Amino acid sequence: MDDVRVIEVKQSVFADNDRKADELRARLREQGTFLLNLMSSPGSGKTTTLRRTVEVLRGEMAIAVMEADIDSDVDARTMAETGVRAIQLHTGGMCHLDAYMTEQGLEGLLAEGGGEPIDLAILENVGNLVCPAEFDTGASANAMILSVPEGDDKPLKYPLMFSICDVVLINKIDALPVFDAFSMERVRENILMRNPNATIIPISAKTGEGVDAWADWLRTRIAEWKIA
Repeated sequence: MDDVRVIEVKQSVFADNDRKADELRARLREQGTFLLNLMSSPGSGKTTTLRRTVEVLRGEMAIAVMEADIDSDVDARTMAETGVRAIQLHTGGMCHLDAYMTEQGLEGLLAEGGGEPIDLAILENVGNLVCPAEFDTGASANAMILSVPEGDDKPLKYPLMFSICDVVLINKIDALPVFDAFSMERVRENILMRNPNATIIPISAKTGEGVDAWADWLRTRIAEWKIA
């Protein structure tokens, strides 16, 4: 039997996206825009966390938000209520954003603001712990939210997501008394097992606890990125 030709399509797609992501990162650096890619499961508190983040940082920098979902514009409307530039991205059924999609979203944000520059652009990625981790969006930094009700074993089950993130926010710490099986010590161990360089910040988007520490992390990373 003749050999069957095998084409590594998946590898080619990823390689092309990686090149595009590097180009986008370089262009954003020239423009002075820091792009944060925020990922998590549905219901972890991404949008509530973003609202809290905007409350703290809005007076210091120009912030714009891209909300990515398969459908609806609920989150974009919610973020627009905070006074920042916000647009909704529909992925056409896809469970992630890649660098090309992110570029389109950034162009939309600029058009929405009449071309006014953006200091901090935030991409709230599609909610799941698998697909978004596989695609480089061109972000300056990757962040994810793990909520207490999800359990402290998620870093063991979804290793790629935790391995690519610069910072992990442990949200809903106000619920720790209810979800007493969740161990902060154990989740730290599990995260650092996957990514020894990850910064771990416990927060409650509901009460605001820990949000100042998260905002400080962002300020520091943006300042370092601008002088790098």
